[in-house]
Amino acid sequence: MIQDIWEEVYLMASLAIDSAWLPSPSESLCRSLNVCVEEANPADILPALEAPMSSVSDNCNIPKPPPLPSKVRMRTKYSKRPLECSLVPKETKNTWDKLFKEGYGVDVCIITKDKSCVLAHSNILSIASPVLSNILSRSKVKHGMRYIKIPGVPHDAIFMFIRFLYSSCYEEEELRKFVLHLLVLSHSYSVLPLKRVCICLLEQGWLTRENVIDVLQLAKNCDAPRLAFICVRMIVKDFKSISSTEGWKVMKRANPALEQELVESVVEADSRKQERQRKMEEKKVYLQLYEAMEALLHICKDGCRTIGPRDKVLKGSQVTCNFPACKGLETLVRHFSNCKTRVPGGCVHCKRMWQLLELHSRMCNEPDSCKVPLCRHFKEKMQQQSKKDETKWKLLVSKVIAAKNAVGSFSSRRSCLS
Repeated sequence: MIQDIWEEVYLMASLAIDSAWLPSPSESLCRSLNVCVEEANPADILPALEAPMSSVSDNCNIPKPPPLPSKVRMRTKYSKRPLECSLVPKETKNTWDKLFKEGYGVDVCIITKDKSCVLAHSNILSIASPVLSNILSRSKVKHGMRYIKIPGVPHDAIFMFIRFLYSSCYEEEELRKFVLHLLVLSHSYSVLPLKRVCICLLEQGWLTRENVIDVLQLAKNCDAPRLAFICVRMIVKDFKSISSTEGWKVMKRANPALEQELVESVVEADSRKQERQRKMEEKKVYLQLYEAMEALLHICKDGCRTIGPRDKVLKGSQVTCNFPACKGLETLVRHFSNCKTRVPGGCVHCKRMWQLLELHSRMCNEPDSCKVPLCRHFKEKMQQQSKKDETKWKLLVSKVIAAKNAVGSFSSRRSCLS
C-alpha cells in the first residue's frame, strides 16, 4: 500500500592471572601479621562521645535580613529586543476554516481517488504550496474552474490536507487515521508545517509494531532522518515481534536491501551490547582488584578488626571498616596463615593470595618501607620472569590503575556537581 501511495503521489510532485612461580618464604606473612583467633569483647570498645550541642543564647548575633527586592524592574540587554508573536486567535482560524468548508468563490476542483471532488481557492493553494502553485499555473480554466488530480490518496485525506492549508486545523482522530498519507502529501507538495506536525506526532507515540516498517520507508523517502532513526531504534529493540508483522513481509518482498540493512543494524546493536557488558564486567574485576590492594595495605599497615601488624592493637570485629574488600581479604589472610597446602597448584585460595601479594609488589613504589609482607621479595623475583609473563603483569597493573582513575574522576565530578 505504501509503495502505491508513494509512486502515485510522487508522480505529482563491543585475564586470567597465572603465576609462573611461588616464592619460598611464605612464613614471613604469618610472622608479619597478628591474626586474632578470638573475637574482641564488644564491651571493651568505647562508644563515641557526641559533641555537646551549642545553644543560641544571644539573638543579637543574628544578622539582619537583606532588604526586599526593589519593585522597579531592572533593564537588561535583552529588554529592547522585540518579541515575536505567533499566536493566531481562534476566531481567525474559524474564519479560514469556514471559508474552506462553505466554498464561497471557489475556482479549483481537486479530483480524488474515488472520482469525488474537493473544492478550493487557487490563490490560497498557490500561497500555501509552491508545488500546487506550479500545477495550477499550467492547468486550463474550464467554465471558471481549474481541475487537478491527486491520485492514490483517499478523499478524506485530501480533504484534511486542503483544510490544513487554509486554517492549520485538524481533528486528531482523523489525523491519526491518515497520518501516513498526509506525511507523503506534505512532503510532495512542500507543506512544511503539516510535515512537521506529522513527524512530531509519529515520534511522540504514534509508532506501533504494525506501522513502524511503513513509517521507516516513508521517512527515508520524505527526508525525515530523525524519524527514520527512531524507527530503526524501535525495530532493533523489538526485532523479534516486528519481523513477524505483515509490514515486514511486504517490505521483505519489495525492498530486500532495506531488510538486509535492518538485519545488519540488529546484529551490530547486539554486538555493541555484548561488548559493553564485557567491558563493564572487566572493569568491575579490575576495580575489585584495586580495592583488594587498598585493603591489603590497610590491614598490613594500620590493622583492621581482628587482623593486623603485631605492633598494633586490634580494634575488634564490631568496628565498622571503610574498605569494601577488607572482610573478604581478612578471611583469605586467615586461611593463608593456617593452610597446610601452600604449594604451587595445591590450594586455590593460597594461590590467589600469592597473586595479590605479587600484584601489590608491582604497584608499590616504596618497597623498602612497605609494610606488606614479601613486597621486596617479589620485586627481586621480577627480574627472573620471562618477557611474556612480564607483559601480562604490566597489562594487568595498567588496567587496575585505569579502573581506579576512572572511578576517582567520576566521584570527583559527582562531588563537584553536588
